[in-house]
Formats: sequence, structure tokens, C-alpha cells
Amino acid sequence: MSLLKTLAAISSMTLLSRILGFVREAVIARAFGAGAATDAFFIAFRLPNLLRRLFAEGAFSQAFVPILAEYRNRRGAADTRILIDRTATVLFVVLVAVTALGILGAPLIILATAPGFVTAPDKFQLTVELTRIVFPYILFLSLVSLSGGILNTWSRFQIPAFTPVLLNISMILAATVAAPWFDPPALALGWGAFLGGVLQLALQVPALKRLGLLPRWDWNPHDEGVRRILKLMGPAAIGVSVAQVSLLINTIFASFLPTGSVSWLSYADRLMEFPTGMLGVALGTILLPSLAKHYADNDPGEYSKLLDWGLRMTLLLAAPAAVALGILAIPLIATLFFHGQFTAQDVEMTRLALVAYSVGLVGLILVKVLAPGFYARQNIKTPVKIAIFTLLATQAMNLAFIGPLRHAGLALAIGLGACLNAAILFVNLRRQAIYRPLPGWRSFLLKLLLALIVLAAVLWFGMMGEARWVTYHSGQRVVHLAALVVGGALSYFAVLWLIGFRPRDFQRLPA
Repeated sequence: MSLLKTLAAISSMTLLSRILGFVREAVIARAFGAGAATDAFFIAFRLPNLLRRLFAEGAFSQAFVPILAEYRNRRGAADTRILIDRTATVLFVVLVAVTALGILGAPLIILATAPGFVTAPDKFQLTVELTRIVFPYILFLSLVSLSGGILNTWSRFQIPAFTPVLLNISMILAATVAAPWFDPPALALGWGAFLGGVLQLALQVPALKRLGLLPRWDWNPHDEGVRRILKLMGPAAIGVSVAQVSLLINTIFASFLPTGSVSWLSYADRLMEFPTGMLGVALGTILLPSLAKHYADNDPGEYSKLLDWGLRMTLLLAAPAAVALGILAIPLIATLFFHGQFTAQDVEMTRLALVAYSVGLVGLILVKVLAPGFYARQNIKTPVKIAIFTLLATQAMNLAFIGPLRHAGLALAIGLGACLNAAILFVNLRRQAIYRPLPGWRSFLLKLLLALIVLAAVLWFGMMGEARWVTYHSGQRVVHLAALVVGGALSYFAVLWLIGFRPRDFQRLPA
């Protein structure tokens, strides 16, 4: 299968998950609006979600997959199986301890991550209770990441890509069916997240069994491979998760802003996660094991070509997504969330955050392509230094922007920080001669710019102003937005076709 077909297969699974994610957020917005209950849930869910991204999808995957690929390509099946068993055992023990500490220390966690809630005792207590319910999510999802790393290394991409669908289904049912049975109803969202974690892990167990790689208990934290993974994990947690750490710090800032600020940022972040997941996660999923294989095979030429392919695909697909999010912010938010308790003011406040986020969308996705260029080589120091600098720069921008721009300033700081992170990663890949651009980049960028200008014009004039979107009824919004999406996509790809782009140019077969 070509890399383009593999990307399409993973993205189609991710598309289903993201669509259901929008449905989930729309259901929550309709049922709870943007107030104290949603603020409490988003804060409670953010820390385990952050830890999951830091230690599971982020640091753990970046440390585990390259070493797993090395064992598979160089050491054989027996040693590979031992590595999987011992890594899974150590990970499980650590996760149980972290989960227990999170449940016991929930009040201290909320005091640290949302200190502004202290002045509202009921809101603070609800957030603590929700945190205790959802904290085991990190246990389930970290084990899901372990199994997903194994499946991806064996090129079984579809099941890990489909897995998040189950979380969205669980939370949709929690908000629509279970909520009336809870007091307060927001507790149902916490139990929906808990159940979603269980279901995701359960889905991947049969796939591991079929490969004969279902982990067995084998406690040996001093194993060479386990120690190498643990050694890489600490720095990798910083290197790949700057945006997530920034989001957590933003939550602290936002907790002091007017009620609803946390929710506005969260709804905007959900819209940003659509292209980030469709493109960034999918590209990272393909690139990391493939790059690790080329590194293990000592093939720097193919390594560089694979990075070039990833960069071109990112710009070709992420740049139009950024343009569309920025221009269609009001149509998207109004269509998805302007129901029930979600007010016109909530639409406008969420729009400000989304436009600010869209500035950094390309940077956010490029980081997911460029960082594996270092991690596949087991080079941790370079991206960690870059990440620390970027994190400091992002917080400086937070302090500069939060006064005049309020919650939108926090979103803008994250976006600009991601662009800075991507730029420095790129420069270092070039400086270390890890990446050598293939010919044709100038022509590629000029053609891309022309297509983006046409796309922006079609969307701007086709939107016919923003005011009408809060007066439309739901059916009108859906029809008009669908026409804009289809028309914009057709115009963009038609221009690309007319100026010479062809799908076969991006189908690069893996070596």
C-alpha cells in the first residue's frame, strides 16, 4: 500500500472519530451550555487527558516505537516479545500508582490547575468529584497507546485509528441518556469518559491476540530495553507535548477570566483537533515507525525522502484547513454548537479563540511531522532544548496577550508557539543534514499559494457575511455550511489540478 493510501485509510477512521467528537461537543453544548458545569468537566478531564498525551501518545510512543522497531528489525521475535511483556508490566504498575495518587490528591490537583475555582465552592467540589471519576482514564488510554504502538509497528493502522470513536459514543450516550439520572447531571460526563477508556482498551485486545503479542506479566524494570525506553520518556514528555503543557497553563490563566472562558477555549480546541487529528496524528502514526525502520536499516536517503513527503503533505492539506477555520469560524461554531444553552455570545467568544488558534494550525501539525525526525533516531536532546525554549516563549506571549485579548490571547500564544517550535525543529534538521529537501519546493509553494488565495475568496464570498449565521435555523446552517465546504474543497483541488498537481505525485511507496 502506498503512503498516500495508508494516510487516507487512517484519516478516514480519524474522520469518523472527529465527526462523532463534534457531535459529542454539540450534545454537551446543548445540554450544559458554557457555564460552571462544563467548566468543571473540562478542567477535570483536561489533566488526565494531558497526562495521556504526555505519557501515552506523546512521550511513551516516541520512546517505545523506535526501540520496538529496532528490536523487530535487528534482534528477532523472541527478544521483541520479551521487550513487549516487560514494558507493559512496568507501564501498568506505574499507571496504577499514578491513578491512585490522582484520585486521592484530586483537591490539590484542582487547587493547582484551576485556582480561580476556590472562590466558588460548589464549582470547586464538582470539579474534584469529576476528577476522581475520570482519572483512571489515563490508565486505560496509556495501555491503549502501548497496544496501538505495537499494532502500528506491525502496520495494523486501522484499529488504533478507529479506537477513539468508542470514547465519543460513550460520552454522547452519557450526555443524552444517563445525565438525567445523575445529580448533578454533569457527573454523567465523567462516567462516560471512564467507560470510554474501558471500551477502547477492550477493542484492541483481540487484535493483539491475533498477532500473538498480547502482553504477559514479566516484572523486570532493569531490562535493557525497558531502561532505554524509560530514559527516553522523560525528555520526550517535554519534547512532544509543549502545546499540551501550554494548554494546562492556559487553563490556570483562564480560571481567573470570566465564567465560560475555559469552555470557549475547549470548544475552539475541539474544532482545532479535527484537522490536527486528521492530518497531524495520521502523519505521525505513519512516519514514526517508517522512519525508525529506515534508521535501523541505516538508510539516510530514504529517511530524508520520507520527511520531505511528510512536509509536502502537511502543507498541501493543513494550510487550506487553517484558512477554512479562520474564515468559517462563525459558520462552524453556529452550526455545531448554537443550540439549547449555548448563546450568541458564546458563539462570538468561541470564534475569537478559534481564529487565534487557526494562526498556528500549520505549526501544530508540522511539529508532529518534524519531531519524529529526531525521535526515530533516538535523539532526545535537540527537540527537548527546542521545546523548553518554545514553552518559555509561549508563556511570555501569554502574559503579553491576555490583557488586551483575554481568552483569545491564550489561544494565539499556543498557535504562535507551535509555529516557533516547528521552525526551529526544521532548521535543526537541515543543519544536522538529517533532512535534505528534494527539488521543486519553490514551484510547489507558489502553486500552493495560488490555490489558497482562490480557496479564501470562495469561502469569504460564499459565506455572505457572518451575521446571518446566528439568525438561520439549524437546517439552513447545515445546508449552507455543507455547500461552503464542498465548494471550497472543489475549488482548491481544481486549482491544484489545473496547475499540475496529481495524486500519483504523493503516493510514494514505502521502501
